[in-house]
Amino acid sequence: MSATPNDPTPPSANAVEPLADLAIRSHTTFEDAQAIFTGTLFVSLALILFAQVGLLTGGTAGAAFVLHYATGISLGKLFFVINLPFYWFAWTRMGREFTLKTFVSIALLSVMTEFSPKLFAIDRIHPAYAAILGGALLGSGCLFLARHRASLGGATIVSLYLQKAKGWRAGKVQMAMDCAIVLLALTVVDPQRVAYSVLAAVVMNLFIAVNHKPGRYAVL
Repeated sequence: MSATPNDPTPPSANAVEPLADLAIRSHTTFEDAQAIFTGTLFVSLALILFAQVGLLTGGTAGAAFVLHYATGISLGKLFFVINLPFYWFAWTRMGREFTLKTFVSIALLSVMTEFSPKLFAIDRIHPAYAAILGGALLGSGCLFLARHRASLGGATIVSLYLQKAKGWRAGKVQMAMDCAIVLLALTVVDPQRVAYSVLAAVVMNLFIAVNHKPGRYAVL
């Protein structure tokens, strides 16, 4: 049936919408690869900034920082090991694709965190600047990964699952968990550094909360 003069939307337009929506949701292997690499690179830079001035972050990376400061074991090794228990949760709740991409992201970040300090060094940086810049890098890096069905494990897996299953904003959920972990770091980090770390967590999660809203970029 042809469109009537009173019907401004021809039937063919409605038929195209599902195809356009599918195109928005799909990513090529190359697009996924560059997003995972860029996202983990941004996060590794943030972690190097934090380590340079004695800050930390939330989630499993924050737990790795606490253990790193307490034991001296390298941050990359601790980060990889701490995330191992979360793969089962990701596999059963978020699916195989998400879990595999997350494993690749965590492994890549662990390697970058191990070797990046050998490639460049930062002579001087104020903790407040490191917190703001690092928080923005963390937020953008995690957002790259989330939009390509990946994460950096731990709290990110849980927060993305709760957003998908319950409609809770991922940024707000992770902000609560991250701030709790950062506050626990008072046992090994002085209060001023913890305060800067909380600033970094707020910047990171505010960035995610503003830019990762359900329906804005539907891939999860």
